[in-house]
Amino acid sequence: MKITQEEVEHVAHLARLHLSEKELQQMTAQLDTILAYVDKLEELDTTGVVATTHAFSITNAFRDDIVRPSLTQKEALSEGPSTNHESFIVPRVI
Repeated sequence: MKITQEEVEHVAHLARLHLSEKELQQMTAQLDTILAYVDKLEELDTTGVVATTHAFSITNAFRDDIVRPSLTQKEALSEGPSTNHESFIVPRVI
């Protein structure tokens, strides 16, 4: 076994989890299976393999910025419910 029941109890306590005896046994078995699989993965020879953050290459999907005319201040303020002719008037938030 890669992990003991006492270790699982300790982690559950740190996570504020209350596990029954049956849940504790199941969790110990599941975590042991996961850790055994990680050990199996560590046996692989990864020399010469470039570290990646994704399984496949991701490219930026954003469009190029294009300068375009926008609304004037007067046009933008005309869309708001309440203005002081310089900015929108909104309820005070504290």
